[in-house]
Amino acid sequence: VQLQASGGGLVQAGGSLRLSCAASGRTFSSYPMGWFRQAPGREREFIAFIPWSDGSTYYADSVKGRFTISRDNAKNTMYLQMNTLKPEDTAVYYCAARRQYYGLSRSPGDYKYWGQGTLVTVSS
Repeated sequence: VQLQASGGGLVQAGGSLRLSCAASGRTFSSYPMGWFRQAPGREREFIAFIPWSDGSTYYADSVKGRFTISRDNAKNTMYLQMNTLKPEDTAVYYCAARRQYYGLSRSPGDYKYWGQGTLVTVSS
């Protein structure tokens, strides 16, 4: 599966953005999906995960209650709604997919497919 992230930009603290991750292929619904981010000089960080099998969602503590991950299998697209953004949310955001039918993972090394990243900058 090929992934392409979009929707990043510059926003003031307290604002919102919605990221999208468009996937190629006809089996998108069978891929567990995640969002990660990487700030300059820091390691890539888990943000959120949505499984292939049900509507459950998982979040890093740093974004819980502010970010919402979702997917529309009919459109082969995953989303990340980001509200109440903070300057510390500034990073390049990546979407990623695990192998088909796999479960939850918060480790970037467990993801096989990656989008190119989209930059989110939150000004104070």
